[in-house]
Amino acid sequence: MRLCVNKLVKTLDDPWRSLEASVWDIQATGSARFSWDYDDGRDRLLALYQKGKDKQWDAVTRIDWDLEVDPYDALGIPDANLAVYGTPHWDKMSERNRRELHKSYASWQFSQFLHGEQGAMICAARIVESAPDLDAKFYSATQTMDEARHAEIYARFLRDKIGMTYPINDSLQSLLGDTLSDSRWDMPYLGMQVLIEGLALAAFGMLRDTTDKPLPKQILAYVMQDEARHVAFGRMALRDYYKQLTDAELREREEFVIEGCYLMRDRLRGAEVLEDFGIARAEAEELSERSEYLQLFRRLLFSRIVPCVKDIGLWGERLQRAYLDMGVFDMGDSNLDLLMSQDEEIADKLDAERFAAEESARVAEVADAIAQGAAEA
Repeated sequence: MRLCVNKLVKTLDDPWRSLEASVWDIQATGSARFSWDYDDGRDRLLALYQKGKDKQWDAVTRIDWDLEVDPYDALGIPDANLAVYGTPHWDKMSERNRRELHKSYASWQFSQFLHGEQGAMICAARIVESAPDLDAKFYSATQTMDEARHAEIYARFLRDKIGMTYPINDSLQSLLGDTLSDSRWDMPYLGMQVLIEGLALAAFGMLRDTTDKPLPKQILAYVMQDEARHVAFGRMALRDYYKQLTDAELREREEFVIEGCYLMRDRLRGAEVLEDFGIARAEAEELSERSEYLQLFRRLLFSRIVPCVKDIGLWGERLQRAYLDMGVFDMGDSNLDLLMSQDEEIADKLDAERFAAEESARVAEVADAIAQGAAEA
């Protein structure tokens, strides 16, 4: 099992250039399972599979790639949201360096999206291989295509609009490795559909709702529309399966969730960006910890994960204590279905607005041509 990861180097003449595409091998264990039971299966999953087929779309045509993007202000993030803002480091930076810092943060964020989507694609393919039920295999096949499309989109945005990429964050890579190397067939569901997808949805949603840049807003809205289905799939499959597990087996999965949640909360901070601007790692991490923007993101991060974990039946005492320690226990009562339906509605509304504007432009163009023809006559 392989994932591709870009390695980067910083030089004086060419601040960011891709050195090579490296390959990360993960030794995966477990069984490939065939199912000879071709009965209809679970109605809910088959309905989701049908929706997955109906909602396929082409990233080349649905997204308006002609929209201009300033690579130094790709996301419209205010200076005050940067961890280094208001510090002596910021005061010493030239305007060019501040613009480069904005570019680097946008690149780091979308690069992690890209790496996560590739991981999701491989996890979805793994579910096709290892899930015991045919209805789950059917849906996972549609998700594999979704995740490939998402990776395609983020790679194109980084390549054509920003012009640089970052390597995968060590903590995200660790979580992906743990998810994919576990021999239990449900772990790709738990690691990807619940934890990594939950993290992604929080980050996507925060940017989608705050950016004033039309191209990233389009990308994030359309990707989130797909991800709403993916989370629903993981919830259905795991909820059914976890009802059958022993207390000991459930506790093992809870330990995995606890470790993954602390890992994401404490180490996905983007401190490596500040290191690239000459700030020592320890200080970069401290500055990131103080960031109000990061604190808000961490809060939103768990808005998707905690209610999903509770919904699938992982709500033991130790897990509850961990969420109390993180200050997110109350999110267990959040309405996850409402959040997911809003994600779909936002994308549909964006489509309607775009196509209405395009239709109006076409009507105006035709009217103008008619008027010119009449004048010439």
